[in-house]
Amino acid sequence: MLTTGVPAREQLVRRATDLRPLLSGHAAWAEENRRVHDESIEALADAGVFRMRVPARYGGYESDTRTLVEVAAELGRADGSTAWTASVYWIPGWMAGLFPDAVQDEVFTSPDVRVCGTLSPGGMAAPADGGVVVNGQWKFISGALHAHWQIIVAIQPTAEGVPMPVMALVPMADLTIVADWSTAGLKGTGSVTTVAQNLFVPAERVLPLPVIVQGQGGVSQAGADSPLHRPPLLPVASASSVGAVLGLAKAAADEFFRRLPDRKITYTDYASQSQAPLTHLQVAEATLKTDQAEFHALRLADLVDAKAAENSPWTLRERVQARADLGAFCGLAKEAVDIFQTASGGSSIYSDVPIQRISRDVQAVNLHALMHPNTNNELYGRVLCGLEPNSLYI
Repeated sequence: MLTTGVPAREQLVRRATDLRPLLSGHAAWAEENRRVHDESIEALADAGVFRMRVPARYGGYESDTRTLVEVAAELGRADGSTAWTASVYWIPGWMAGLFPDAVQDEVFTSPDVRVCGTLSPGGMAAPADGGVVVNGQWKFISGALHAHWQIIVAIQPTAEGVPMPVMALVPMADLTIVADWSTAGLKGTGSVTTVAQNLFVPAERVLPLPVIVQGQGGVSQAGADSPLHRPPLLPVASASSVGAVLGLAKAAADEFFRRLPDRKITYTDYASQSQAPLTHLQVAEATLKTDQAEFHALRLADLVDAKAAENSPWTLRERVQARADLGAFCGLAKEAVDIFQTASGGSSIYSDVPIQRISRDVQAVNLHALMHPNTNNELYGRVLCGLEPNSLYI
């Protein structure tokens, strides 16, 4: 049982570390069944993981992003899919705190409430008396199978006829789930498609997405002075995402060194792989890349936390640097995992050897539209060259 009060970062990290045997024990099941195991969800709730971005007035911890990174890294060392799902809940859960207080009273009936969601428009919102009627579908909804609410994004015509993306908060019971998550990586996240058909959403549960992305804040009065919701959405989302991937990079090292004492290099006279200079070069390079990745992850988290504490405005350079740090981090983490995977030999392709799953998971992350290194580098370089960003998502 959880004790009262807000646990310190060290306590939350220790709780996550203590969960690793359970989560890793369910990792193969999660892959096979394409969803996080129920026992893993219960254990995460008991450890307070779902409370970390919930407002304090609802029993949440309002953890800073540095804490998110360190907790998710521990979870990711056990299972990338479970860590990714927990990280995803932190983002739309944080977004729910931007809605009017009466809406939050409805959503945060428990501090362990789970909110899933997406930033990509997947439907149309037609004006209706007292709200909007939404039709559409949203793919890649990680954690939908264990969520209570979802943030959806749809396009709503304005009075001037200009389409505007809006985000809406809807109960999962109002959506249809399509079990279409059959993928090569992050298989255990259960990132299914959700569908809305003629779904009425009251006006108080609808907010304009551009205003939120630009960091002009939500409409909550009770949480207006909290540092939790001072930073803009994209830096928050970026910093919330990196911990799980850092855990994957560290898990690759864990698995490589666990198998190293019993491995030789086939078709050579090395009785032990650990004696080969090639191995020395590989582990050094992979470890340094992980260190570099961690630098970008922590620089990003510390920037978000420092700006929140100062309550200072974000410059355009800082916003695109946040995206650049995210992309650089993902690329370096993948490079580190690739090296450990290559050095693990042919026996590592067996399904009971975790490094093959780690490799597929980190590849899937690097294909994510928000996290893709090339996309983020181009955005960063564009702004550094004096051009305006060509994306709303900064």
